[in-house]
Amino acid sequence: MKKRRKKVRYGKYGYLFVAPFFLTYAFFQLWPLINTFFYSMLNYYKRNGREFSEFCGLQNFQNILGLVSGEKAYVLHYFKNTFIIWGMNFIPQILVSLLLAAWLTDNKVRLRSRGAVKVITYLPSVITAASISVLFHALFSQYGPITMTLKNLGIIGSSFNFLESSAGTRGLISFILFWMWYGNTTLLLISGVLGISPDLYEAADIDGANGRAKFFRITLPLLKPIMLYVLITSAIGGLQMYDIPALFNVSNTGYVGFPNDNSTTVAMYIMRLYNSDVGKAAAVSVLLFIVTLIISLIFFKFGTSNEEKAEARRRKKRLSEGGGC
Repeated sequence: MKKRRKKVRYGKYGYLFVAPFFLTYAFFQLWPLINTFFYSMLNYYKRNGREFSEFCGLQNFQNILGLVSGEKAYVLHYFKNTFIIWGMNFIPQILVSLLLAAWLTDNKVRLRSRGAVKVITYLPSVITAASISVLFHALFSQYGPITMTLKNLGIIGSSFNFLESSAGTRGLISFILFWMWYGNTTLLLISGVLGISPDLYEAADIDGANGRAKFFRITLPLLKPIMLYVLITSAIGGLQMYDIPALFNVSNTGYVGFPNDNSTTVAMYIMRLYNSDVGKAAAVSVLLFIVTLIISLIFFKFGTSNEEKAEARRRKKRLSEGGGC
């Protein structure tokens, strides 16, 4: 009887290549996340100069949501600030990025030095948050050059101060975030447009379609996967924004956003609580995680086409019947 030749399982080498990522993720992200859920159910207090902790269940969540007498739901105000700043930043960002992506990939435009334009578009992404925050704070302060120019032109009132206005401060933070990240979004959308088959555009040209029809009937529908990725990553980053709001117009501690706490984000509130009550800070972090997860799932649900959902159901049915892939 002949001996069977032992097959070489090349798949195991794939596991070796992806193992560093999963180990890094488990150690630096998954384990801290599990710990955060644990700490959110602990009550920290000091006695005789020493710090103690005891299990309190969902008490921290009730406190931060204002469900206990004597506690106020400050976290809801900071969620409102975060959503406003994120919305004012992301909506113009996605519109401008879509326009630039369509413009930079259109062969009929024949734009010269496209590579240089892409580099210039991406450059704001590499500027440090501290540098840009200090720069914009100086430009738009009460006697800053841009503020004085706008006053001399009569665009704003003589007594107007961006740093004392909630709308002005939020608008400037949103503009900084837009300016820093629209280049990254543009490059992602450009990669998506370049992945669309040119045959589709050639067929549309033969049928007499104009640029607007090609954009809305071909480009946008086929950009759904990239748009979904941009939406979800923007939601995650936007809800966790910290550096620009915490450096632009804040108190000496860096955790209170002027004016009247109206530019304080949830991440800044977490850092403020961390110095006094780790349990409440962890509870706010868990709440932020849940809100981010819900928004991401909503985007994923509405961003997935009916054909993709039907294919996923067929694949699931085949697997359940033992038909493999």
